[in-house]
Amino acid sequence: MNRKKLSGKIALVTGSSRGIGRAIVERLSREGATVVINYFSSSDKADEVVAAIASGGGTAVAVQADVSRIGGVQRLFEQTWEHFGRIDILVNNAGIRITRTVADTQEDEFDRLFAINVKGPFFACQQAVHRISDGGRIINISSAVTRMMLPGYSIYAASKAAVDQLTRVLAKEIGERQVTVNAVCPGPVDTELLREGKTEEQLQGMAQMAAFNRLGKVEDIADVVAFLASDDARWITGQIIHVNGGYI
Repeated sequence: MNRKKLSGKIALVTGSSRGIGRAIVERLSREGATVVINYFSSSDKADEVVAAIASGGGTAVAVQADVSRIGGVQRLFEQTWEHFGRIDILVNNAGIRITRTVADTQEDEFDRLFAINVKGPFFACQQAVHRISDGGRIINISSAVTRMMLPGYSIYAASKAAVDQLTRVLAKEIGERQVTVNAVCPGPVDTELLREGKTEEQLQGMAQMAAFNRLGKVEDIADVVAFLASDDARWITGQIIHVNGGYI
């Protein structure tokens, strides 16, 4: 029997009780990783993911933490360490999207989005610098909108562009320890978040922009994350990888 590619690894995935985050922890678990499911308020959803992974023979724990606050990020890493004594893989997936024109964006909206989308990944990466195993993996979830000019997406695109640059710089800073740092940029993925506030006609229009004439699936993103987390991706670092089916 082939050994699973992530056997013995401990993976921490922020914002992983639903959507893309859930698909990522389930995929990493199938590759043999023990996973830490981070959630902010959906404890029932997190417990559901833990149970699903356990039923498949995997090991998972759920940890509540507000990653928009440094104290929450620190507690998340401390609890992961208390449970397992190591961290090998960090996936910064937690994020929100607020669509406003530049003219209409309010200060509290800007602050909230940047706290979750930029401050959270930044200080999670800081914790990882001190705690992640040599040869570990850091994978940030960015977005295809950084390469587009979409009205209403200014602060969201700006936050993800910041994550892209964090990825590049950290890859150089931590490379001596053979830790890889990459970003995955999904295009439109069929999740509750994407469907919120959109008509079926709008969703079909987005699907038709992809080369394959469909929206992305959460598994499309999770498979690439699992590859980057494995030893097969040991020579890939500092890269911004677009996973969008030819959307852009």
